[in-house]
Amino acid sequence: MSVAPTAARRSRLTALLDLIERVGNRLPNPVTLFVILAVVVLIASALASGLGLSVAHPRTGEPISAVNLLTREGVQRMFTQAVNNFTGFAPLGTVLVALIGIGVAERSGLFAALLRALVAAVPAWAVTPTVVFAGIMSNVASDAGYLILPPVAAALFASLGRHPVAGVTAAFAGVAAGFSANLLPGTIDVLLAGLTQEATRLIDLDHRIEVVANWYFMCASVPVLVCVGWFVNTRFVERRLGPWTPPQQQAAEEPPHPAEGRALGISGIAFLGTLLGLGLLVVPSWGPLRAAGDTTLAQIRPFMDGMVAVVLIAFFVPGLAFGLATGKIRRDHDVAKMTGDTMAGMGSYIVLAFAAAQFVAYFRWSNLGTILAVGLADLLKALHFSGAPLFIAFILVATTVNLFISSASAKWTAFAPVFVPMFMLLGYSPEACQAMYRVGDSVTNVVTPLNPYLPLVLAYLHRYDPRMGLGSIIALMLPFSIAFGVVWSAMVVAWLMLGWPVGPGADLGYAVTP
Repeated sequence: MSVAPTAARRSRLTALLDLIERVGNRLPNPVTLFVILAVVVLIASALASGLGLSVAHPRTGEPISAVNLLTREGVQRMFTQAVNNFTGFAPLGTVLVALIGIGVAERSGLFAALLRALVAAVPAWAVTPTVVFAGIMSNVASDAGYLILPPVAAALFASLGRHPVAGVTAAFAGVAAGFSANLLPGTIDVLLAGLTQEATRLIDLDHRIEVVANWYFMCASVPVLVCVGWFVNTRFVERRLGPWTPPQQQAAEEPPHPAEGRALGISGIAFLGTLLGLGLLVVPSWGPLRAAGDTTLAQIRPFMDGMVAVVLIAFFVPGLAFGLATGKIRRDHDVAKMTGDTMAGMGSYIVLAFAAAQFVAYFRWSNLGTILAVGLADLLKALHFSGAPLFIAFILVATTVNLFISSASAKWTAFAPVFVPMFMLLGYSPEACQAMYRVGDSVTNVVTPLNPYLPLVLAYLHRYDPRMGLGSIIALMLPFSIAFGVVWSAMVVAWLMLGWPVGPGADLGYAVTP
């Protein structure tokens, strides 16, 4: 008797996701969609400016007004800055530079050999949680996870006879929805701690925010999110996708090279040598990729800022070694062809990046994003919540704004001067406020069309199903967003209500001193 209601609930959920996919896929091509969104921002900027829409700057109190982009100066700016918008679009350079090294590793056969070794070493049941865990942990290397894990996970799932799209969703969920959770501090910890410190000084000049202010909570979040991602990917996504039938041209897998084992050993030695060389640039006090005179995690900030180049080298050198060992690379022309073929497949992404870059720039110039963030913050303050209702409301505000502004540091720049002092005056620590923000900032990364890496994920999906559009991604990833949002929000609220510290010395309470 209990089976029917469960089946009915699943049927309703499937119908809802099918509807979302159909509606989403009826949207224009992503390039056209970003062009339309850019036009909408232009019109909205004119309307908002005409209405005199403005908010007070959270720190200085100066007014932030909507900027009309449909003026002489605005139109001139759109034309004169179009190229700079494109070349300055951060994901574009990140993707193309990293793909130079990744392309050599893939086309030399190194990835295929590693996947065969991984399939032999990892039990089939552990593949999904391993991919989700790798996605979460990849955030220590900034955005590298977006570039590396989805295609590798897709190939891994396909090699096991499972749908490769499910590999992409597992990796994307870990990297994006699980953003901020990690067993190790990363660049996001450094960025947010600095902004929180500045906001704290509005109330208390002596309170110090450590880079590891949220380390306890973020470490504990990792196994929880891995389990949630594993459950959603297995019970919802793979069932929705159905069995995997590879196209005829993909049915025959490339056979192992006779010298594959030896080549893997050589590429492993090359990788270790690369790590040693990079370590010499960072670990010693004289290392050129180490900040001079700093005693915190910020010491390795130059290294973290150069992570794209690190990814390039870390894949290029082992890939080159593998290709030389197997004979696939015999001269420099072979390497050039491998990188060129890799770039040739990114043509549609480059066009999409141009349209997306213009939209992002227009949205930033108009001040509409900042006005939205500050307006929601003011609304939350006016509600006079406290305790769990306040925590939940704050997470929801961060989650909502994340649909429109994907950059965690950009949102926290606007949020911190408003919410950190507010929480401190209510008796809650700035570290607790930052932890709640990080939860809300992460869970909708996988469903917002404004995630700058969403077009790249779509390009990965098109390798296996060219019919997939934005609606397909949103329908596949929405269960992750909901599950992560509910479980992670409940976890942080319960954590704080129990009075557990979110990091070293970071308790929930804060006593305001005169």
